[in-house]
Amino acid sequence: MAQQAVPVRGARLGRAAGATGADATVHGVVLLLPGGQPVSTRRQSPVTAAAARPLARRLARAGRADGLVTHVVRYRYRGWNGAASHPVEDARWAVDEAVRRYGDVPVCLAGTDMGARAALHAADHTAVNSVLALAPWLPQQARESPAASEPVRQLAGRHVLLVHGTDDARTDPELSYRLAERAKKVNRDVCRFEVHTDGHGLTQYRAEVLALATDFVLGAVLARGFSRPVADALAAPPPLGLRMPLAAGFRASLRR
Repeated sequence: MAQQAVPVRGARLGRAAGATGADATVHGVVLLLPGGQPVSTRRQSPVTAAAARPLARRLARAGRADGLVTHVVRYRYRGWNGAASHPVEDARWAVDEAVRRYGDVPVCLAGTDMGARAALHAADHTAVNSVLALAPWLPQQARESPAASEPVRQLAGRHVLLVHGTDDARTDPELSYRLAERAKKVNRDVCRFEVHTDGHGLTQYRAEVLALATDFVLGAVLARGFSRPVADALAAPPPLGLRMPLAAGFRASLRR
């Protein structure tokens, strides 16, 4: 039986939010990378794209006055698909497209689940200055085999924030800690926050997660400076800066 051909599609950027309009000057871009599946050549699920929009809108509102624009990336396929790493290719294309549209401005890759892994991989693009990885999906092989570990050298020179729920039953929070630990050895500007008792969707402390993500992105992309908790996490050595707690009431300590 002949093998079915993989359909050829193109990635694209969703509608821009933030500093848009003829008179707007863009000083930074955030590309939101949604979650997906380990293997699938079907079209990207509209549900995953929709799940990325609240953070995109939140960041756009917070950074509009300083020229921040956000886009949700539309993948060609909903799967990672092994060595093909389709969402990584799509993320790199999206950064190229952002540079084409807006010029030489800093870009943050902000991903969830599979999109977080894609963001970490695609950080090697010269325009990327920061990565936000929420509940990153990482291969289980990294637990048993150091040779199968995710690359981290591409994170050098970038600000990196990982956020993971301690009760995540879908993506292993211990794997994101191990990746952050390795990344910290090649880049001091790496930190990781743990959302205690929260699951994969990070819904139990959603307000705190959104506030933390916003503070990080505005500090990294627009050079506004980081709040005290984020600055402390970046400066702290492992394991302190990689197991920072995020829980109810934490939002009050962040800059509003």
